Amino acid sequence: MELKKVITPFHLDVLKEIGNIGAGNAATALSVLVGKNIDMKVPSVRIVSFDEMLEMAGGHNTVVTAVYLRVEGDASGSMFFILPIEQATKYVQILTGDTSFSFKNPPYSEMGLSAMQELGNILSGSYLSSLSDFTGLDLFPSVPSISIDMADAILSYGLIELSHTQDYAIVIDTALDEENPNSNCVKGHFFLLPDPNSFSVIFNTLGVELND
Repeated sequence: MELKKVITPFHLDVLKEIGNIGAGNAATALSVLVGKNIDMKVPSVRIVSFDEMLEMAGGHNTVVTAVYLRVEGDASGSMFFILPIEQATKYVQILTGDTSFSFKNPPYSEMGLSAMQELGNILSGSYLSSLSDFTGLDLFPSVPSISIDMADAILSYGLIELSHTQDYAIVIDTALDEENPNSNCVKGHFFLLPDPNSFSVIFNTLGVELND
């Protein structure tokens, strides 16, 4: 499947707009959760190979924090939200108010791990709801799990079966920020890995016919 040859900038713009709607809903939920204004945007959406995805996540030997979940329904697949250790630490500090928390210093507090899981819940739910509203597909996220490990070890969990039939993923860049001019935003990557048949289901709703 030569996916990059049939996906146009228009289709990526549509996916980006879907992502921004989901990000806006997620930002509203997070703002209520933390009691302060949170801004969230999707700077870009790309179709990348699995090798490119691994590189974006930090490479083979980089330890990252990842939230993983399965997507069920009309277009099943896997989702990963991956943050560098420093970025994940900052997010947990924003959410919990605990400036001493760090993903560099195990064992990790239950509160910190729960905060990362909740981020995965909010982001995945908001994005899938937006994608479902736009395409008419019924999509449901599983309960997310969290891992702190090397990027390739984490991603291989979702790629073992997929790599036999396809080699592309949808990456949704995500930037989360407190509305504070002195604050640097938290940046991560949201990877959507549709199951083999699901790629066609999703892109057919965008008017793209994919041929194996």
